[in-house]
Amino acid sequence: MSLHSNRPSDRVSIRDIAMIGIMVAVIEVSKFILSGMPNIELTSFWLIMFTLTFGWKVALLVPVLILLEGTLYGMHIWWIMYLYAWPLLVLIAWIFRRNTSPVLWAIISGTFGLCFGALCSIPYFFIGLSSGGLSAGFRSMVTWWIAGIPWDLIHCAGNFVLMLVLYHPISKVMRRVRNLPPEN
Repeated sequence: MSLHSNRPSDRVSIRDIAMIGIMVAVIEVSKFILSGMPNIELTSFWLIMFTLTFGWKVALLVPVLILLEGTLYGMHIWWIMYLYAWPLLVLIAWIFRRNTSPVLWAIISGTFGLCFGALCSIPYFFIGLSSGGLSAGFRSMVTWWIAGIPWDLIHCAGNFVLMLVLYHPISKVMRRVRNLPPEN
């Protein structure tokens, strides 16, 4: 979509820019509040909910979020993972955006949490590849992924439960924020 489209719904307004700032702030505050709980996070939840509410304009939020994360916490290997993991989640949410089932969204969010370690193991393939060839790349990637599976299970359960519990109340608030009619 063009930032200079003729359709009002396709334009990025001052309100949209302000909303992006608010969305990033909501994610960052949520991260800070839950920072003492390993692999329990609301970033996945918020990215899904913001995509369902604001549509394609969330594509503008993700780079701001990722750059802010790198600025706040330093740009290390985890930051590279964010460059593709969070856009992938937004794309998945966009594909299923017409569905309003909290169970489906809990499954998607939980599955994303379960797969997060596998997604994050990709840079380790390249690290291993650069130091020992193809087999070293795969060993590095798979070893890193397998070592993190217990944390991925926690991530999966946390994402699933949080989405299941928060989907309806937050979607009602989000619809009011976006000025949309209530769901049936």
